[in-house]
Parts: sequence; structure tokens; C-alpha cells
Amino acid sequence: MVNLKLSAFADEYADSFEEQLMALERFGIKNLEVRHLNGKNISVLPLDEVKDAKRMLDASGIRVSAIGSPLGKIRLDGDIKAHIETARRIFESANILGAPFVRVFSFYAPEGKSIADMKGEVLDALERLVMLARAHGITLCHENEAKIYGDIPSREKELLDHFSGELKCVFDMGNFVLEGIDPYPEAYDLLKKDIAYFHIKDALFQGAIVPAGKGEAKIKEILSAHRDYAQEDFFVSLEPHLQTFAGLNALVGRSFTNPYQYADQKAAFGDAVEKFKELI
Repeated sequence: MVNLKLSAFADEYADSFEEQLMALERFGIKNLEVRHLNGKNISVLPLDEVKDAKRMLDASGIRVSAIGSPLGKIRLDGDIKAHIETARRIFESANILGAPFVRVFSFYAPEGKSIADMKGEVLDALERLVMLARAHGITLCHENEAKIYGDIPSREKELLDHFSGELKCVFDMGNFVLEGIDPYPEAYDLLKKDIAYFHIKDALFQGAIVPAGKGEAKIKEILSAHRDYAQEDFFVSLEPHLQTFAGLNALVGRSFTNPYQYADQKAAFGDAVEKFKELI
């Protein structure tokens, strides 16, 4: 029987890495998707601090499921050369932390252009990241997110097919809902052969992000289908975003009031874990 391996973005619980590890232990989560440690993004974290984090992880018995990097989250007319150097730093950190996967995006369009018309430029930029990742023994995993090239299933599949397995998919069903796309069965069926792992985020088509099982992202159905389809255990990484971040209304292009409100990020994270465990 294929099993789910629960991971989480513990930086949604606390900035302090020590508190992140304590929270994972408290909630019985054995894996971490690394994004921010002590308020610093993994892309700028000095390697000596990465090594310190590895020692703390080992002492806590927690492994790193993936690096939640910001790679590919720049405009195509940005400084791609500097971005590749950032990637090199991230991949070195991934090797230190023992992370098999690094999450990436597929770029924004320059001002006045449409990203949908820039497939060639997107592939060229991703090719440089894929080649560098290959040299570090890292698998890149593309996340569907608003306004990048691979924000819809058909264009994401174009990217995955182009790289013939060297670029995998982080399937974020909540992000599809925020784009007005039903994630199951069409999106899932189109992408399932390249899914490396899942980001667990639920949402309503009106724009609100809600706890797992309380929205329209069909998390239970998707994970059930993938347990039947997959040949091996896979990670599911909680990225709940229940403390609505600044600019979300602008990002999704809709104004809304979230029906779920929390006193602080710790309460939000705790409810996210509880609701997901109830769901599965």
C-alpha cells in the first residue's frame, strides 16, 4: 500500500528555526519543506547556517523533503545570470540538507508582454536551471502559481513534457482553484505521471484560502486517486497560507473576506494540521 509522507512549511508556524522544529515534533510531522530559517530565505542563507540547521534537523530526527525555493519567480527580462548563481547556492544548500527536490516556478513576463507568448524564453531559462540541478543531483519540481507560464495545466504539461522527466511537478490543487481551474479530475489526470509531491492548500473559487477539506480543491479525492496510481510513497507538504498574506487579493484578482480567521500564525498552522489529519 502506497503511503503519504507528511511534510510542512513550518515557517508558517514561526520564524525561529528552533520553534519550527518544536512544532513539527508537537504535531508528529517528520519532514520539513525548507523555505525560511530564522527569517532568512534559503536563497540567501549562509552555508554555515545551513550546516547548523542540518545538525538541528538530525538531532530532532526530521528530514528535509524539499527546498521551497523562489527560483523562477522573476521576470524574464531580469538578471538571469545572477538568478543562476542563486540557484547554485540553493542547490549546495539542498545537498547539505539532504533534500531530493527543489521547488521552482516558470517566470513572469516583462512589462507589457504576455507570458503565454514566451514559451521559448521560458524553456531556455528553465534549461539552465535543469542543467545545474543535474550537476548537483537535484530534481527540480515545478509549482503551478498565478501569472507564471505554467499556471494552467496545459502549459505546465508542455514544460514537463519538454524535459522528459528531468522536471517534475509539485501539484498545488489550491493554486489551481485560485486560478478558477477545477483540479480534479482534468488537471490531475493531465499531470499525474510527473507529480513528485503535493502542496496541500485548499481554497474557494471566490478567492479565499481555507483549511484542507473546507474548500473546493478536492484534496481527499486527489490524494486517494494518487495512492492508487503511484508506485511508491510520496510527500504531501502542508502550505496552508491560512494567515492571509499581504497582496493575496491582488494576486488572485478578486476581493474577498476569508471565512477562517485566526489569532496568530501558530493557531492557523495548528488548525491546518488538525483539519488535514481529519481529512485523511
